Amino acid sequence: MPQRIFLVGPMGAGKTTVGKQLAKLLNLAFIDLDAEIESRCGADIQWIFDVEGEEGFRRRESSILSEVAAQDRIVIATGGGAVLRPENRALLKKSGTVIYLSIPAEALYQRTLRDTKRPLLQVEDRRAVIERLIAEREPFYQEVADIIYDGVNANPQASANALISLIQDGRG
Repeated sequence: MPQRIFLVGPMGAGKTTVGKQLAKLLNLAFIDLDAEIESRCGADIQWIFDVEGEEGFRRRESSILSEVAAQDRIVIATGGGAVLRPENRALLKKSGTVIYLSIPAEALYQRTLRDTKRPLLQVEDRRAVIERLIAEREPFYQEVADIIYDGVNANPQASANALISLIQDGRG
């Protein structure tokens, strides 16, 4: 098994939920990058976005990602936009196995329908934002991925088990 497993994909793809299951099954530590940012900053992501803007948040995200990516025996759920910065993509590719949790825009829309914590989705036309974000970020998710997994219809336990099999089969 790899020392570091990174989960990438759009917000709402299940990175945190599946990541926790994966870490548990592999007896690895788990870090949700967004939660780690909030913990270290003493503020939620919405506040960071409001005060520092997306660029300020992305700087913090890159800094903390580089720190946690140096740890061993860990599963890291990245934020949906962590792949936007070239330095983050390079870090992900060289630091461990990267799993892209792929999910169609409509499923993502349904999963995030009542979400009030994601700053980029606090808009009138949430569906349009989701479609735009997926279109923008898809090439970056593909670029860094060792494994692309469509677990939209699987529960977290089944997804984690399927990912372990894919990793063991040498696809990661």
